[in-house]
Amino acid sequence: MAVPARTCGASWPGPVRTARPWPGRGPRPCPDPRGPASGPARPLSLLLPPLLLLVPLLAAPGASAYSFPQQHTMQHWARRLEQEIDGVMRIFGGVQQLREIYKDNRNLFEVQENEPQKLVEKVAGDIENLLDRKVQALKRLADAAENFQKAHRWQDNIKEEDIMYYDAKADAELDDPESEDVERGSKTSALRLDFVQDPNFKNKVNYSYTAVQIPTDIYKGSTVILNELNWTEALENVFIQNRRQDPTLLWQVFGSATGVTRYYPATPWRAPKKIDLYDVRRRPWYIQGASSPKDMVIIVDVSGSVSGLTLKLMKTSVCEMLDTLSDDDYVNVASFNEKAQPVSCFTHLVQANVRNKKVFKEAVQGMVAKGTTGYKAGFEYAFDQLQNSNITRANCNKMIMMFTDGGEDRVQDVFEKYNWPNRTVRVFTFSVGQHNYDVTPLQWMACTNKGYYFEIPSIGAIRINTQEYLDVLGRPMVLAGKEAKQVQWTNVYEDALGLGLVVTGTLPVFNLTQDGPGEKKNQLILGVMGIDVALNDIKRLTPNYTLGANGYVFAIDLNGYVLLHPNLKPQTTNFREPVTLDFLDAELEDENKEEIRRSMIDGNKGHKQIRTLVKSLDERYIDEVIRNYTWVPIRSTNYSLGLVLPPYSTFYLQANLSDQILQVKLPISKLKDFEFLLPSSFESEGHVFIAPREYCKDLNASDNNTEFLKNFIELMEKVTPDSKQCNNFLLHNLILDTGITQQLVERVWRDQDLNTYSLLAVFAATDGGITRVFPNKAAEDWTENPEPFNASFYRRSLDNHGYIFKPPHQDSLLRPLELENDTVGVLVSTAVELSLGRRTLRPAVVGVKLDLEAWAEKFKVLASNRTHQDQPQKQCGPSSHCEMDCEVNNEDLLCVLIDDGGFLVLSNQNHQWDQVGRFFSEVDANLMLALYNNSFYTRKESYDYQSACAPQPPGNLGAAPRGVFVPTIADFLNLAWWTSAAAWSLFQQLLYGLIYHSWFQADPAEAEGSPETRESSCVVKQTQYYFGSVNASYNTIIDCGNCSRLFHAQRLTNTNLLFVVAEKPLCSQCEAGRLLQKETHCPADGPEQCELVQRPRYRRGPHICFDYNATEDTSDCGRGASFPPSLGVLVSLQLLLLLGLPPRPQPQVHSFAASRRL
Repeated sequence: MAVPARTCGASWPGPVRTARPWPGRGPRPCPDPRGPASGPARPLSLLLPPLLLLVPLLAAPGASAYSFPQQHTMQHWARRLEQEIDGVMRIFGGVQQLREIYKDNRNLFEVQENEPQKLVEKVAGDIENLLDRKVQALKRLADAAENFQKAHRWQDNIKEEDIMYYDAKADAELDDPESEDVERGSKTSALRLDFVQDPNFKNKVNYSYTAVQIPTDIYKGSTVILNELNWTEALENVFIQNRRQDPTLLWQVFGSATGVTRYYPATPWRAPKKIDLYDVRRRPWYIQGASSPKDMVIIVDVSGSVSGLTLKLMKTSVCEMLDTLSDDDYVNVASFNEKAQPVSCFTHLVQANVRNKKVFKEAVQGMVAKGTTGYKAGFEYAFDQLQNSNITRANCNKMIMMFTDGGEDRVQDVFEKYNWPNRTVRVFTFSVGQHNYDVTPLQWMACTNKGYYFEIPSIGAIRINTQEYLDVLGRPMVLAGKEAKQVQWTNVYEDALGLGLVVTGTLPVFNLTQDGPGEKKNQLILGVMGIDVALNDIKRLTPNYTLGANGYVFAIDLNGYVLLHPNLKPQTTNFREPVTLDFLDAELEDENKEEIRRSMIDGNKGHKQIRTLVKSLDERYIDEVIRNYTWVPIRSTNYSLGLVLPPYSTFYLQANLSDQILQVKLPISKLKDFEFLLPSSFESEGHVFIAPREYCKDLNASDNNTEFLKNFIELMEKVTPDSKQCNNFLLHNLILDTGITQQLVERVWRDQDLNTYSLLAVFAATDGGITRVFPNKAAEDWTENPEPFNASFYRRSLDNHGYIFKPPHQDSLLRPLELENDTVGVLVSTAVELSLGRRTLRPAVVGVKLDLEAWAEKFKVLASNRTHQDQPQKQCGPSSHCEMDCEVNNEDLLCVLIDDGGFLVLSNQNHQWDQVGRFFSEVDANLMLALYNNSFYTRKESYDYQSACAPQPPGNLGAAPRGVFVPTIADFLNLAWWTSAAAWSLFQQLLYGLIYHSWFQADPAEAEGSPETRESSCVVKQTQYYFGSVNASYNTIIDCGNCSRLFHAQRLTNTNLLFVVAEKPLCSQCEAGRLLQKETHCPADGPEQCELVQRPRYRRGPHICFDYNATEDTSDCGRGASFPPSLGVLVSLQLLLLLGLPPRPQPQVHSFAASRRL
């Protein structure tokens, strides 16, 4: 029943629009006397007053009037749209014809079955065998290293010229005139090597030698380092022998506890842009192999005596300490003076993952020194944290790390209460800065609690002394002997030598020497042996194309982090940190996936069919799909393997070219269907894009598909169909689909006039890797991925029934579409479902490309009172009453087609044609919000933890950060400062500021020479919309007072479209909220970490723990001396520094040098 326009003064049930004259059409609805409304649209029950739909109101006598279309009218328009789309797709899509073509060629292919359980078990077994070969090589290396070191005789008088080795950084240092060796004149007998490019290593290598890398802050000429270089030279032959036994081995590395790295094959070190801060002892694989998991509480003295440089040293030390922790560890950080409190929002131990450590590092910078020192408060807080058993934690090594400038209290009563007599918690104390305090209490704390005492007097001592504690934690592991010799596999991380993403098998290397007959066994760890496995080598063991476009294999570790997953694509990588993407972040999280993840972490087998949400490849759409998950553990590792298959991928086609052709032994180019791949056939048969797959080993890859096709054709002139160098499955399926799609051209496309139906192109894409676009000229504007499995339209069509519309992608920040020469089109695609006996599969997708402008005009006619485009427009006489339609009344009536992601597809408004492809909220925010509020759309929010963001420029407001310590007035008034801190602080800042100035402020990744990029990793919030639960047709009101609008919305059957008819807005007073679909950067590093740690995800730590051994000797617990400086010397030094004449720095040897005699 029509709802006519209301004249001023008449009764109207509910809010209506503001009046405005309609030329020649009578009065327009008037303002609502109640005034404008605000807020979101009301529920449906309030938006449909019975009188609005049931009471017929007549137009004013003697005046023509248009009313909002009745519901049955708009349903009629919707049916016309559905019929038009279906008719075009039936004629040009060729779904039925393609089914017949497949059946006519049934003798050319076989239908194979994917059996999930067998598949996943086979792949898991192949991965296990691959890793086992690396394990055997690791064991040979570790055993040899222990024997070589045991047989080595320590030389006190060893000199640099006695040692010959290839210094991996030598070339870079020679190019740097300011390097240490150039200035001092290196005495080392350095080898000069020749290198050859090796694609497996993505680098130039030398297979006859090893290379040595020594951290910048370690003196190469020290006795400890020279002895280390001497005995590790013998490893070279073992490295070479390993490669002979397994030519697929990649980097073999020995990371020494002294900091020396010896790796094979030799290759020059990758010179960073700035100073090279690489230290093997801080690499994720070394940390994991050198000790068992840790529960660590860091407490920092922030009493008033800690000021200036000392506080900065503490902050930097804590950050460096955090970098020695891995995802198997748990940590919390607190500051203390009279009382203790956490520095961040974390109130208990949390996993030491990248995001949590970032929260700590930012919070530590806010520490302020005040009050008096209270060791008791700090230690009581730390012990309480470690005794909290109601949280997830490592449950292995327990330790407290205290940073202070000194104090007199030994807090023996605290240790007696919490830690004695068992001493299950180790205490490490760090005396920071230059001061006159007695350090004996700090030494006593460490020595009586199985820990170690360290001194950090300057910036240069931070990195060394914040990682030496790992030697202490390694003691129980060394004493455990063979029991502790277990290979562990790491998380995914970026290889420092350019290999890409890798995992590393690690094995600790122990010191087997004894000081003398009957003496106690040595308890030092010599280092960690590692062998890299590239993720690409593991991926090659998984089925690539038999699983279909939406099937895949994935693997996770005990933390739930993915080792393999198609969504593991970090945009930037910082080789200091592992790549940790949780399975529930790689996919859209739900309860079923949580259950699957838990079962995989527990090492179980399983199978489960679930209904879940998946994100489209272009991350614009959400589809609800059915997936079959099957999983098994990978034996002898910490990994578990999973397989995901859609039901329609249970079967796949395998080309079976006739025996006669294969027996001819002619080049593939002589095969029947090969001619349709040649560019000479494109004009008559349509343009062919071939997927850039590895069909043959000698096929040159190219990002340009035309060039790739040319390379392919040239190679096929030489290759026979059964050539061993080619993947016959891929090659034969490609040839089969070439012929199949050509027959579609012949039977359907060639004789049709595309212009009659306003089509720019028709196309077909197949699992075999063929995309055929007709006519040939349409290929010039074809922007879809030539690999069907990586094309969003292809994957979405497989997952959805019916016709899938895909408008051209438009970013809100870019200029609108340019409608020139009818080149802008809208893709419409649908999957071809093939039933062969009882086996159903979807081997292809077909579709058309609509001419945007022509179909926009056609859309207006279909949503009007005309039956066809040539019929005259219906006129509304002076005494008649008419319904508005989308053509005649396009100035007052908005008619649009919106897809399931909320993107505009078609509009009856000419000025909106260049906005096709934009999120509809950018076109009409008021109407899109109403559609969302009325459940036509549902929103899904997720986080992308692999994005890359441009660095934020530093603000120009306020004072710049100080690169050099500037004494305060209080410092100048303090005599102690002049006698101890002043000279040392300025000396350190002038000396190290030239080299290490970036430590306090710069991004470590930049300092360590990360890949040449200005972008950094960040977290991005993504929001997608998809169809909600409403399937019916609705007439509703957007209740907005003077700005109220009627609208109708209805889903189009067998499509992903929503048909919306609405009154055009008269004002914008109602646009209180705008839905956003674009990505937004998260300034706080994603979802609130403080909330996430309260509900940690399930994980399991390593199966073994070595944190105690009754025979451990704890007498070596650190010794330090505090020598009161001479006032005369310091005053002289101060004058020299003020005159700008700093003395030359001496090489530093860390405090463990004596204990490292080998």
